[in-house]
Amino acid sequence: MFLDWSGMQLKKVVAALGASATVLSGLVFGTGSVSAAPGCPSLYVVAIPGTWETGKDKKPQPGMLAGVTRNLPRSTEVDYVTYAATAFPWEGEVYGKSKKEAVDNARGLISDMAQECGATKIALVGYSQGADAAGDLAAEIGSGQSVVAPDRIAGVGLISDPRRSPTDTQVGVPAPGAGAGGARVGGFGWISDRTRSICALDDLYCATAPDDFVTRFAGFLAQASDANPANMWRYQIEAGNIMNDLFASGGVPTLQSQLTESANEQRAKDLERFYKSQAHTLYGSYPVGGGQTAISWMHNWIAGMA
Repeated sequence: MFLDWSGMQLKKVVAALGASATVLSGLVFGTGSVSAAPGCPSLYVVAIPGTWETGKDKKPQPGMLAGVTRNLPRSTEVDYVTYAATAFPWEGEVYGKSKKEAVDNARGLISDMAQECGATKIALVGYSQGADAAGDLAAEIGSGQSVVAPDRIAGVGLISDPRRSPTDTQVGVPAPGAGAGGARVGGFGWISDRTRSICALDDLYCATAPDDFVTRFAGFLAQASDANPANMWRYQIEAGNIMNDLFASGGVPTLQSQLTESANEQRAKDLERFYKSQAHTLYGSYPVGGGQTAISWMHNWIAGMA
């Protein structure tokens, strides 16, 4: 879920990006050398639901991912991540803080399982904001800077990932553009070959046009909300990518043309049409080929890992 920020807010954030970068390093990941305890699953699936599908005071809710995780092989264990799952400040937590909570909680579940069951493989799956969080954790693991080694990961499934990159492996007809939050710097590293993304062609959260700079800046602002100073280097790169594309497309006049009254009115109509289409919520019936939907394909793919 992303906000339609004003030009003034945009200028403030871009100005703030001049701060110097700092890099957080030295994280230690597990080796998977601990022997598996009796009763450990062959596959451990950590599922992260989307915005409003769960909450701090709620039990973990399957939501969109119910069809993915239901009726997996008996040797599989599934845990759903509970987190704020909010998008707006008036809901209690801004998007960036909510997503960080999802990443931290998912990392904790994986760490616990990895320590208890050294031979268990791990799969991550997420939808919408949950895909955003699952993808960020996957990128962390794929770089070798997390709580488990990359070879412990059997697969990562992302449905409507707001940080989808055009270079990610997509299932079904490839969606245009990229996620509204911008592609992850560095991608998925050593687990890129085990990561799959599904994005409906008309889902604006994961299929934002490259020349829609207002939405791209809004997505960046959502990602950078509750910013971590240790990630300033990444924010600079991501903002720089948008600015480079902007200036290659005409610069400030292009952005100004997308912020006029008529352009804003058209954007409001486009958003209304998008919400009415329910493109973001129909993955249970969205075809990806071979007679499968996004949900059934993801279920079958993960079931094959057990």
